[in-house]
Amino acid sequence: MQVKTRSVLAIGTVLAILTPVLLHAAEPEDIIKYRKNMMKAIGAHMAAAGAIIQGKVDYKSQLSEHTNAVQALTWDIPGLFPKDSDFGDTQAKDEVWSNRAEFEKRAQTVKVRAEAFAKAVKTGNPQIIATDFKQLGEGCKSCHDDFRKKEDN
Repeated sequence: MQVKTRSVLAIGTVLAILTPVLLHAAEPEDIIKYRKNMMKAIGAHMAAAGAIIQGKVDYKSQLSEHTNAVQALTWDIPGLFPKDSDFGDTQAKDEVWSNRAEFEKRAQTVKVRAEAFAKAVKTGNPQIIATDFKQLGEGCKSCHDDFRKKEDN
């Protein structure tokens, strides 16, 4: 009985400590930093996958890990761009918010293509893998072309 009571008290204590943290809304600056790190992670996994697919490195056994990471990281791209995170140190164009429907459509395309790429990797067929990787990259580029500021701006 004491163990059960201690467990309930421990859970209650943890919830009492975490509740204010969980209820605290993230600051826009922190959201922007998080978003940038997520996008860098997607880019890094795509670059690593590309190096494997192109035969530049021999880490074929790790391709599925990169693919799974890209699929997970692209699951909710619009969620990385909430209202009031459109200022400061960001490369996001105003169109992310002013043309939200198109932005969400492109993000959905990337999500679907990431899923297709993951399925392609499971086939082991190099041609299908390369084709689906290229289509995913084109989806990313399409979004970047219209919704991301150029590096030199």
